[in-house]
Amino acid sequence: MRNVLITGFGPFGGDPINPALEAIKRMEGRTIANHRIFTRELPVTRFESCSAIEKHIHETDPVLVLAIGQAGGRLEITPERVAINVDDFRIPDNGGFQPIDEPVAEGAPLAYLSTLPIKAMVAAMRQQGIPAAVSSSAGTFVCNHLFYGLMHFLAESGSAARGGFVHIPYLPEQAARLGAQPSMAVDTIVRGLEISIAAALSTPVDIRQSGGTIS
Repeated sequence: MRNVLITGFGPFGGDPINPALEAIKRMEGRTIANHRIFTRELPVTRFESCSAIEKHIHETDPVLVLAIGQAGGRLEITPERVAINVDDFRIPDNGGFQPIDEPVAEGAPLAYLSTLPIKAMVAAMRQQGIPAAVSSSAGTFVCNHLFYGLMHFLAESGSAARGGFVHIPYLPEQAARLGAQPSMAVDTIVRGLEISIAAALSTPVDIRQSGGTIS
């Protein structure tokens, strides 16, 4: 049996919960398509997030790495297409870092594309009634930093593992506090992630269909 690593960030920005962490807690030890799921919490800090995920990759030897993060305001589960080599934090991370227009990695490529079959993942979720869409911007906060760091590590290390990042909406209890924000139940998020993983494991080459946006 091979392994899949799923990571989720802890709370940040003064919020007591993070839907990414709440979702992955429910997935530890599960089996999907004859692959065992390992879950790990990551710190919401610029430098430690990447070193932590590299450590967990070494420990679990996964064929698939899926990093999960919160994207408040989004309506759907959104696999990310591209990670950019830019840190431009609107707020400080949990370590107090707030870089402006700095690279994630000096001298590294401007961007990396996800190596997950993101369109097949979206199609599989939609077929099961889970709201989902491809996203072409992971932002410039710690989520993008980790996504870029993950893809850079996989490329530089020569790992055969495929990797990528998925953003998820607020939980209903967060939306209730914040007011007029879209949200998704944690059970729906977990189901969507399980469907995504199964699709990724069964799809070596992504499907070709429209997943772009006008703006």
